[in-house]
Amino acid sequence: MAQTVSRTPVRTPADRRQGRRHPLVATVMALPLAALLLLVFDGWETVATQASSVGVMLGR
Repeated sequence: MAQTVSRTPVRTPADRRQGRRHPLVATVMALPLAALLLLVFDGWETVATQASSVGVMLGR
């Protein structure tokens, strides 16, 4: 006879990694890259100009 009661799924650590990342963790991961790009691409003025251009493109 077939078993009709479903089993509760067992959660593994790999299952937990499939969810969304906490915003603070994402920020901490992005900051070193942002600092490197800031250094490589001539500092704040270039970054501000690009951010302004993106803002205009998005209509803000």
